[in-house]
Amino acid sequence: MTGLDRREKHPGYWSTSTWPVENGGNRRQKSTTGGLHAASGKADVVTRIDDRWHVMVIQRDKDEWYISGTMPAFTGQPPFGWVQRIDPDTLEPLADSGKLPCGEHVWCGAVLAHANGAIYNINGSYLHRLNAQTLETEIEFKMPADRSHNGLLALSDGHLLTKDLRLEGQGGAVLTRIDPHSLEIVGEQLVLPEGSMGRFAADSRPDGTDYVYVPGAEHLWRIAIAKETMSITDWQPRYRDAEGPWGLAWDSCLSDGYCWVMDCGDIVPIRRIHSVSPNGRFQENPPGNLSWRQPSPRSGAQRLHRISLNNPDDAASIEPFGTPGGGIIAPPVNVPEHHLAIAWDSINGGLAGIDTSGNDLSVAWTVNARPSMQPVVFPESGELVINDFTNAGSDDLIVVDVSTGELLDRVSTGSPIANGMFLSPGPDQSIFYCTTTRLTRVRWT
Repeated sequence: MTGLDRREKHPGYWSTSTWPVENGGNRRQKSTTGGLHAASGKADVVTRIDDRWHVMVIQRDKDEWYISGTMPAFTGQPPFGWVQRIDPDTLEPLADSGKLPCGEHVWCGAVLAHANGAIYNINGSYLHRLNAQTLETEIEFKMPADRSHNGLLALSDGHLLTKDLRLEGQGGAVLTRIDPHSLEIVGEQLVLPEGSMGRFAADSRPDGTDYVYVPGAEHLWRIAIAKETMSITDWQPRYRDAEGPWGLAWDSCLSDGYCWVMDCGDIVPIRRIHSVSPNGRFQENPPGNLSWRQPSPRSGAQRLHRISLNNPDDAASIEPFGTPGGGIIAPPVNVPEHHLAIAWDSINGGLAGIDTSGNDLSVAWTVNARPSMQPVVFPESGELVINDFTNAGSDDLIVVDVSTGELLDRVSTGSPIANGMFLSPGPDQSIFYCTTTRLTRVRWT
């Protein structure tokens, strides 16, 4: 199966943007051109500290950068979503959406720069269309499902697609297609046979059909989206058994003709957040807190899965570390230019490069690091940038040579909080780092 390459412009997004949506594109390849050249450069760090949960940064025009997020209001005052247009050098807001209703759900939403010029934000159970310059709300829409929604993508025809988040045993996840002009639902919503925790990926086809890949509670599901319909296809490989020792998958990555996912994602804080309503809201501080460092509820070692997009029976998996009780809060990345995939174990620690050149997967290198975030890869310079939450309790950015695993640079962000949010490439060899209470830009000069 072929689709849009990472360097092709997707018709659903603003034409001059190089990073218009989370992970840089619908296939979630987390890849961009150029490089940081971190080994020979000096890192300049700028940080903004506030009371917000920073989720992701996207780009519209060359000098238009937006950050979206929510509030870490698990108790007390109600949370809200928000979007800001920021100065990429100072990180100061140039425009602010104000408080956006989210149905009181506390969860990381998503933002994108649409081809029609508007900015769209999904947070909790609300979708907003915002003016790109002022960030004033043009249209507000409350989703039919009163749950947190995970992911927002533009399809090749410009329609928006989103999905609610449901753990195992919480019913089938609901996919909703929305007209970007009116924010009205297009056609019928699709209820999957299983709950779905991870964000979905999509692949646009030349005939105008989009295929959407959703990680379910036991299977991966492929949805064919035609002009009037959404339908489940017969590509539905099973990646786990509910009775087995492994947990649910986070987001998928479509790359090199395969779907790549890691399991063991339904760790303790995820279960707690999504087992109450509104999601993430507690009458008092949740028992045992919401740290992802707590022992995994699963006994299985962390796994990386590779499934062919042409043949669901063509599948391989690997346990890169073999340590029982694995757990993650972010998905993997594949780098076909270097015949390597990148996997990690957030709970136990460990970052690995996986050799993908043969029929079987094998470990090419490992790094003693504890990543938790959505990384960015620069295939041309061979650099991977990801976080490392150290034993001292501080979060660093590390730049790793994709081919060898060599540590090229380490930069302290100053943050005592690591989460599973998104790294994004910024202008002039820089990276935006998002976490709770901090937004940081690191530029190598």
